[in-house]
Amino acid sequence: MINFLTKSLSAEIENFIRFISQNIKEKEIVCFTKSAFVQCRKKIKPEAFKYLSDSLIEEFYTDNDDSIKLWNGFRLLAVDGSRLILPDTQELEKIYGRTKNQSETGVVQARISVLYDVLNKFAIDGSLSPLSTGEGVLALNHLAFAKGKDLIIYDRGYPSFNLIYEHFEKGIDFLIRVKADFSNITREFYKSGLYSDIVQIKPGKNTKLSDKSYSKETSKAVRLVKIELPGGEVEILITSLLDSAKYPDSIFKDLYFLRWGVETFYDELKNKIKAEHFSGYSGHSILQDFYAALFVSNVQSLIVGEINDELAEEFTENKYQYKVNNNLSYGFLKDRIITLFFSDKEMEIIVSELKKLFKKHTIPIRPNRKYERNTDKYRKRDKPKVLKNIKDAI
Repeated sequence: MINFLTKSLSAEIENFIRFISQNIKEKEIVCFTKSAFVQCRKKIKPEAFKYLSDSLIEEFYTDNDDSIKLWNGFRLLAVDGSRLILPDTQELEKIYGRTKNQSETGVVQARISVLYDVLNKFAIDGSLSPLSTGEGVLALNHLAFAKGKDLIIYDRGYPSFNLIYEHFEKGIDFLIRVKADFSNITREFYKSGLYSDIVQIKPGKNTKLSDKSYSKETSKAVRLVKIELPGGEVEILITSLLDSAKYPDSIFKDLYFLRWGVETFYDELKNKIKAEHFSGYSGHSILQDFYAALFVSNVQSLIVGEINDELAEEFTENKYQYKVNNNLSYGFLKDRIITLFFSDKEMEIIVSELKKLFKKHTIPIRPNRKYERNTDKYRKRDKPKVLKNIKDAI
């Protein structure tokens, strides 16, 4: 189930058995049918894959200080949401919902949200929820997986007094992009000649407070910062980093754009791991595939992160730094990831063999490359149609 099941299950099972038979001689191989696999997977909780991913992440952040990338002492995280297209079944439509598109029937979709370490490239937490669940609610749920000395970056779909309040309550720092009309205070700041200011913000006058632990008079001190985008537009950021001497205005533009790492993660999840090519059609199997995809992504990040650190040291005198080709690295993990769990070889040996393979396929890092972003292409792109019995067999 962690071996990129993007093809016909029958073909995947045959390839799996053949690979095990040829590469792991010590194991007794038992053939099984597609029906047997479908029945047995029902006995595995989707959370099993989340547990594997959590264990890997915990191991990385424990006694590994030299390898952990930080920003000014902070673990730099980002929260963002997206959507995954699901198989078109009544069960999944009932669980997650249907959204309209260019077709008359629309598509069944789920809302996905992740808390992502943009420097170390780990999905710290991920959730698959109905479309009716708002991104703000999911962002608050992610806070259970953050801690002190974390700095979380949000785009302008997230700001609210409640989100800011919860960060202060948990001692977690934040950086949030907001629209100029977010509040009267941000409107005044946008029109002013200031580029940074510390202000007190309160809940909006129409905010429902009956289920909150604060009142209309509750206030929090935050810092407003203006940044200018490449196109000349001026954006406003709200942050808990109040110390202008330690965190000057000039750092915030580059700091905010580091959140682009979570956008890259979604590209890998959908286009390289092919998370929308589910191996089953039940709500149970959808969650299994989702958490398995997050786990595989974190395994890849762990291996590739170590290699990229080594490459940075090896190519210090070259014109360009080099990094692993991420697209190919996922392709090389196909089947080979099985050996991490089935082989009698020491895991260090298997990882070393993978690293040698990945190092053969590196690409240069060309800084300051810019491409015009065509946002309309996402609306018009052909969505993958995941229909029963029509999956690729090759």
